[in-house]
Amino acid sequence: MTFLFNKNSHFNLANLATFFNIAAGMFAIYFLTHNNFFASALFAWLAGAFDIVDGKIARKYNLSTEFGIQLDSFADFLSFVIVPTMFIFFAIIDGKELVLNTPLIIFAFIFYVISGLRRLIQFNINAQEGEVEKYFTGVPTPLGAILLWISYLVWLTGFINEEIVLLFMIVVGYLLNSKIKIKHP
Repeated sequence: MTFLFNKNSHFNLANLATFFNIAAGMFAIYFLTHNNFFASALFAWLAGAFDIVDGKIARKYNLSTEFGIQLDSFADFLSFVIVPTMFIFFAIIDGKELVLNTPLIIFAFIFYVISGLRRLIQFNINAQEGEVEKYFTGVPTPLGAILLWISYLVWLTGFINEEIVLLFMIVVGYLLNSKIKIKHP
C-alpha cells in the first residue's frame, strides 16, 4: 500500500481521488442520458467533493506531480464542463431545438465547452507542482458548473426562459477566461 503515498505512482491517494471525480462525472452523464436529473446532480456534486479532496491530499502528503495536474484538469473538463453543458441540454433544451433559436443553442454549447477547455489548458500551462495561487484568474470551472446549476434552478421556477439560460451560459463561458480575480479557498 506504499503506492498510495508514493509521489511517482499514478495511483497515489491524490490521483485516486481524481479518478473518483472522473467516475462520478461518468455516472452523472449516465443518469443524464436516462433523464434522472436528481441522480445526475448528486454525482456532479460528488465529483466536486472529490475535486476538493484531491488537491488537499496532494498538498498534505506532497503528492503533487505534473501527471496529477494534467489528470485533475482532464477530470475537471469532464465533471465541470461536459457534465454541466449536458445537464443544461438534457434538462432544459432537449426536444425544443426547432422551437428555440438553433444558432444560439449551437453557439452557447460550443462556446462554453471551448471556453472551459481553454481555461483548463491555460491553468495547466501556468501551474507549478505543489503550489497554489492565492487567486484564480477567471472563474474556475467548478464555479462555472455551479453557476450553470443555479441557472437551471432559476429556470425551474419559471422566472427565466431557455434563451436566458443560453445567454447566461455564454456569459459564464466568457468569465471562465476573463481577468476577474477570485480568491482561492
